Amino acid sequence: MEQIIVIRGHGSISVLGHDATSISESYQSGRTHFQLVDDTPVAALQYQAAALIEQIFQEHNYRGLDRCVIMAIYAARQAVKNAGWELERNVVINIGSSRGATGLSEHYFNQFKNTGRVSPSTSPVTTLGNVSSWVGQDLNSRGARISHSVTCSTGLQAIANGFAWLKSGMADKFLAGASEAPLTPFTIAQMKALGIYSDDSCSPYPCRPLNISKKNTFVLGEGAAVFALERISHQQLLSDTSNPVIIESVGFGFEQISSKTGISTQGNGFKSAIQDALEHSRDNSAPDMIILHAPGTVAGDFAELNAIKSLFSTSQIPVLCSGKWMTGHTLGASGCLTLEYAIWILK
Repeated sequence: MEQIIVIRGHGSISVLGHDATSISESYQSGRTHFQLVDDTPVAALQYQAAALIEQIFQEHNYRGLDRCVIMAIYAARQAVKNAGWELERNVVINIGSSRGATGLSEHYFNQFKNTGRVSPSTSPVTTLGNVSSWVGQDLNSRGARISHSVTCSTGLQAIANGFAWLKSGMADKFLAGASEAPLTPFTIAQMKALGIYSDDSCSPYPCRPLNISKKNTFVLGEGAAVFALERISHQQLLSDTSNPVIIESVGFGFEQISSKTGISTQGNGFKSAIQDALEHSRDNSAPDMIILHAPGTVAGDFAELNAIKSLFSTSQIPVLCSGKWMTGHTLGASGCLTLEYAIWILK
């Protein structure tokens, strides 16, 4: 029997908003909400979203957790609610992060540097496993809990993992996503050291992917997005009145290069991933749109563009876009926020 993987519900929190209404309004208005931290543009949570995160910090014993964990908890709660899974307990959870608990890591390192001592909680609250583990605790889930880091691909790797687990029958319900809270002095300094950070602090559009001036306009952002994935039969799909989003296929692509960023001028890794996804899709028609990763860096943006040009003739290139002009680059969470963007476009 044919098995189909669907997105039953999703939730997110970012500079765009914290629920369907606020996120929809952000996309429809086209207004950006970048803030300045020491004259550096960042895409931080707006007031109402930040207040919701603060509320979770006050719950139970969550005060000692990192911001990325709290945002993951918020997004997961939304995904579960929207999926109608509040009473489900056997849910596998895979939520990753590129930087993990970088806020607490920096805090405890400074504490150690100044005093030579650290809190006993330092190790347990800064391990990467915190993200999925605490989401599972919060949801009272009995399923497996997985955390991982694959830099900017982290969120989409979680989606791919969920797809594979569900297809194999190892799970019936799977929460997949990523969370990132990288707006810390050390992380921002790392991005600036690469020479890619935007210097357009006075512009409402400091991040401009694929800009014609070929200027680096990378801006760091924070956020989390989580998706409730489920395996259903074709017959169940036909009788499903909720019209869930179907995940047709997942594509992977890799290339061996010497660049520390893992990007070649030709974008061969991107090309292989697109080809793999198209070849495994049941729908043979060309895509109407491609939402690029495109973080606003010259090398990264044009590597993707070159990959697409090598796959489609000039007259057949799909519509291209990127959402980072609004969200900034949320590192590991960026792929999941892009997937959510795609869902909004389809709606």
